[in-house]
Amino acid sequence: MAKLYFKYGTMGSSKSAQALITKFNYEEQGMRVWLIKPSTDTRDGADLVKSRIGLSQRAEVIAPGEDIREAFHKSGKRDVIIADESQFFAPEQIDALREIVDKENIPVLCFGLRTDFRTRFFPGSMRLMELADSITEIKTVCACGAKATVNARIDARGRIVTDGEQVLLGGNDRYAAMCHRCWRRKIAEQRGETDEISH
Repeated sequence: MAKLYFKYGTMGSSKSAQALITKFNYEEQGMRVWLIKPSTDTRDGADLVKSRIGLSQRAEVIAPGEDIREAFHKSGKRDVIIADESQFFAPEQIDALREIVDKENIPVLCFGLRTDFRTRFFPGSMRLMELADSITEIKTVCACGAKATVNARIDARGRIVTDGEQVLLGGNDRYAAMCHRCWRRKIAEQRGETDEISH
């Protein structure tokens, strides 16, 4: 039986690299992969999935409100779907991917962020947490050596930003993966407060 997978991690945890390696592995077995990404992610080009280590592949772009089931059937015969930056899909599009798994018996592997810079769910990620058969964390580390769980948004001066729009595209210039302890401590320092969390 096919499954819906959600593989999540913070910024810089090699999610896109793992998505592309997974695609390569399926194709080595002679399987046809449909690589997709939401149109919201234009950081490396509208139709490009690119990892920080240099791997890249063209992908089919899915627009907000687009029917993924219809796009899937137009794409030709496929054996597996790999979706990058899945946090940007609408919940209804995640429902459509779930339906493809159930009705077509096609595995769907979604890679993306779980939460935003305020530690709040992205709508697409929340729906994946609700529907996925398999949920796996792709781990990376904070500068202190602890496991990173927060996608800290930083400004041009390196200060942590705690309000603003949920979606702001960027890489190392705008985001840093941190453990929750370091994130809280740095916010408190910026505000001139003493945080009760010791380091």
